[in-house]
Amino acid sequence: MSRRESPPPPPQLLGVRRGDVECDDRPERSEPLTDAEREIIQDTWGIVYKNCEDVGVSVLIRFFVNFPSAKQYFSQFQDMEDPEEMERSSQLRHHARRVMNAINTVVENLHDPEKVSSVLALVGKAHAIKHKVEPMYFKILSGVLLEVLSEDFPEYFSAEVQMVWTKLMGAVYWHVTGAYTDVGWLQVSSSAV
Repeated sequence: MSRRESPPPPPQLLGVRRGDVECDDRPERSEPLTDAEREIIQDTWGIVYKNCEDVGVSVLIRFFVNFPSAKQYFSQFQDMEDPEEMERSSQLRHHARRVMNAINTVVENLHDPEKVSSVLALVGKAHAIKHKVEPMYFKILSGVLLEVLSEDFPEYFSAEVQMVWTKLMGAVYWHVTGAYTDVGWLQVSSSAV
């Protein structure tokens, strides 16, 4: 081996390509949603999306309060500690709308897996390349979203509905982490845990 050729990095630091062995942060792909599951998601999302900004703000506030390390990626509100201050922040409200609109795009296109994959690939690549956000935060944010939805809309988010939404969020995470892999993401999640 010449000086210019370095030994390959250890397997746990390699970005996993589709077809390679799975890494801990890259879950197995779940079964596709059934027609009935898509309908459940779209029906419940229609109710949630009527209040999308308020729900999105609630989700982000809980996310940042419970996982303050996530604020490191947001210079505009990383120093905010008070949930009421966060709630008044126009930058946080703007980001909440972006998150909810991205979810809305996914939900509206559940009948078109190619479109969903394309949208989530763009989200994943932007967060990997531009924002350098550890992918584990998507899993954490998904859990916070599901928690807020089940608390704010208990009459619509039964145990069955929550399971369907959990399946959708698993698929979202799978697609997003795939985009991280595609761009060669090499960081190992540590501060998110």
